[in-house]
Order: sequence, then C-alpha cells, then structure tokens
Amino acid sequence: MTLSAAMALAAPAPAGAEDTEPAVVPNGTFSSPTVPADKTWASGVEGWTSAGGVTGAPRSAHPRGFQSAYLPSPSSTPLSTRLPGIRKGATVTLSWDDNPDTCVSQGAAKRTYTLTVAGGNNTQGSFSTNDPVGKANWYLGRTYSFTAAEDAPKITFASTVSDNLTCGPLIANVAAKQTAPPLTAPTGGASSDPCSGDAKDNAQCKDLAADKDKIEKCPATDRNCLAGVAGDGKAEKDGIAKETQAVDAFGKVPRDQDPNTAASDLCALPNALTAGAKPGDAVVPPSDWWFC
Repeated sequence: MTLSAAMALAAPAPAGAEDTEPAVVPNGTFSSPTVPADKTWASGVEGWTSAGGVTGAPRSAHPRGFQSAYLPSPSSTPLSTRLPGIRKGATVTLSWDDNPDTCVSQGAAKRTYTLTVAGGNNTQGSFSTNDPVGKANWYLGRTYSFTAAEDAPKITFASTVSDNLTCGPLIANVAAKQTAPPLTAPTGGASSDPCSGDAKDNAQCKDLAADKDKIEKCPATDRNCLAGVAGDGKAEKDGIAKETQAVDAFGKVPRDQDPNTAASDLCALPNALTAGAKPGDAVVPPSDWWFC
C-alpha cells in the first residue's frame, strides 16, 4: 500500500450499531459568512475557531453548491468546533467532503490533513484529498467514527501539507450522526431518602418506620391486621359519599326554562339604562332596540 493510500484511511470505527440519529454541527455547510459575489473567499468561519475562512460557491465548485472552509497552513490555528447535543459515551459518525483547492497546480501533491477528536482512545484520523487537477476534484462522503469522551466533544481539522502551505485542502458539508448513551438513574442512594441520616429520628419518620415494620409483619390475607396499621378508610369513604351526594344533587337541578322568562330576567339592566331616555333622544326609540 502506498503512503498516500494509507493516509486516506480513517481511524477504525468503534464496535456497535450504526449511528443513525442526526446530531447538530454548527454551520456545517459553511454558509456563514456568505462570500460576496465579487469575492472568492471571506475570513473567519461562524461557529468554528480557525485562522482560515470560507471560499464562495463558485470557487468551491461543490456538486451541491456549498461554500467550503479552507484549512490554513499547519502553523496556524486549525479549524475546530464542538458538537452540542452529544453526551459523553455516545458513538458518533462524522461525514464530510474534501477537495484540493484550485490554487494547487495540476500534478502537485495531494492535500493532506488530520481530524482529531477529544479523548485518549480516539485515534487521530489522517486523510488526503483527490489529486489536484487545476479545478474542483471533490471526494464526497469521508467518514470518521468515535466515542465521545466528553459532553459536546471538540473536533479539529488541521492541514498537514508540506508544500504550498497557504493552499491547503477544502472541507465542506460536515454532518454528524450519533447513537446516544443510555440514560442513567440519578445517583444519591440513601441521601435521596427524606428519612435518611439525622432525619430518621424525627417523629414523622419514626411513625413511618413503625408502620412499615407492622405492615411487613402482617400477612397479605389478614385484613384486620392491615386495617390496624393503615386504618379502616373511614375518612376516605365519607369523602366519597359526600362527592356522590353532591353529584346527585347537581344532576337534579332543572335546566329547562321558558325563553320569554329568561329574556325578561335579562331586561332589568338595559331598561334601567334607557329609562330616562325621551322620545326625541334617539332616532330609534329604546323600546324598539330589542326584546325589552
């Protein structure tokens, strides 16, 4: 195997099921900042730390029209970000596309770079682009899998080119999928018990402990024994009886009424408001306004 072929291999993926749940990559298509129409690149990459910047869609010439991030020279600050929403222990698969920038002349060496992820068990991935041909020559669908060693793990792309240092690889369309770790029960043990520690000696906790001891000694079939501890439920039964009586009384309330009688009951207020109005005070006499 040639050296360049070996560098195209990513770190081995950790064992486990395929990662299928989408995860957020900040500005993964490098659409911000937007490169002005009269420019070929812009400095800075929103959501990422980098001494580089982004190239506009015409210069990137990505098959899907994306802008791309260019990796600065190896001595500069590399391209890095964190992946929010990913918890420690998740397995993650990153995917992206790479390309030798058009500033690299045809026949020059492939543009090489690494991908580093936080965590001692995550082997650094080494990659190289397709051959420079004086125009776009994208490789679509690079992948790298890892296990998150921290919440919101940090990922870093860094150029390793050894010639024409300012003309490194382009990265585009960075995406991530994950398999989240199982949720764990809250820790705390005895401290989560309100009657643990010194609290066990207060009156309520003592009564609770005594009742628990009595119930544990009662056979499940002995109703009299259980009633002696838990009570006979008289208060609960009385409450249910009162509720039943109230519902029954509510159901007996008559709800049918003659419409004219109901309307008459509503007339008191408007009649009081218009009682002082004289025949010439309104074009339409108040007595003709409605039923009243």
